[in-house]
Amino acid sequence: MDLSSISPTLLLASLIVAATPILLAALGELVVERAGVLNLGVEGMMITGAICGFAIAVNTGSPALGFVMAAVGGAALALLFALLTQVALANQVASGLALTLFGLGLSALLGQGYVGIKPPPTGKLDIPMLSDLPFLGRVVFGHDLMVYIALALVAAVWATLKYTRAGLILRAVGENHDAAHALGYKVVRVRILAILFGGACAGLGGAYISLVRVPQWTDGMTAGAGWIALALVVFASWKAGRVLLGAWLFGGITVLQLNLQAAGAAIPVEYLSMSPYLITILVLVIMSADKSRAPASLGRTFHASQ
Repeated sequence: MDLSSISPTLLLASLIVAATPILLAALGELVVERAGVLNLGVEGMMITGAICGFAIAVNTGSPALGFVMAAVGGAALALLFALLTQVALANQVASGLALTLFGLGLSALLGQGYVGIKPPPTGKLDIPMLSDLPFLGRVVFGHDLMVYIALALVAAVWATLKYTRAGLILRAVGENHDAAHALGYKVVRVRILAILFGGACAGLGGAYISLVRVPQWTDGMTAGAGWIALALVVFASWKAGRVLLGAWLFGGITVLQLNLQAAGAAIPVEYLSMSPYLITILVLVIMSADKSRAPASLGRTFHASQ
C-alpha cells in the first residue's frame, strides 16, 4: 500500500465536496424535525431533485437553473407529504416511507433518457488571491458556489432557530403544538412551510450529486444519502453546527476509503465500502447516551379541534 499517493490537500477538498449533498439534506430535515414532523422521505426527495436538476441542466445548458428546479422538484414532493400528514392526518412514518418509494420510482421513469449523458460543467467560484493560496486556496476557496451556499445555510438555520421570532415559533410548535396553537400560532402552516424548506434542501442535495459530485445520471445514484442525512440529524442532537461536523465526518470517511482503495490497501474492498455506514451506526450508538432530546412533539399528529 502506497500512502504517499494520497494528497492531504486533495483529500480535504474532496471531503467538503462529498459532505455537501448530505449537509444540505440534513439541514432541511433538521428544520422539519424541529417543527415536530418526522419525514422519512428524504431519500425520495433527494433522488427526485437529482433527476430534475440533471434534466433541466442538460436541456437548458444552465446548471444554476438545474439547481433551482431541483429545489422546486424536492419541494413539490415534500408538498405531497405535507398534504398527506398535515391535512389528511396520515401516519408520518408510513407517508415518509411511501414518499421514498415514490421518489425512487418516479426518478427511474424520468431518467430513462438521460443515462450516459454528461451535464454542463458547474464552474468553480474563483476568488481572486484567495484561490491562489498554497494550501487553503485548494481546500477552502476552490469550490463551486453550492458549497458556500450550504455553509451559509448552516449559519442561517442556526441563527434563525436561536435568535429570531420565526425560529422561536417553529421550536415552540415542535416542542408542544397544543400550547403553540393555544397561543394563536398556525401550527399546520408552520409545519407545511418547514416541510417545503426541507424538501427544497433535499432536492438541492440530490442535484449536487448528479451535477457536481458524480456528473452523470444513474438510477438510484443517491445510494442511501437520504438515510444518512436522517441519521445525522439525530447525531447532531437537532443542532445546525453539529450537522456540519457530522456531514464532514461522513464525507471524510467516504473519501478516505476511496483513497485507500486507490492506494491498494490490504483490506477487502467490501469492508472499505461499508465503513462509512458502520462509522455512522457507531456514532449514533455513542450519541444515544447524549442527554439532548428530540423535540417533544416529533412525529405526533396535530388537529386543531383537539
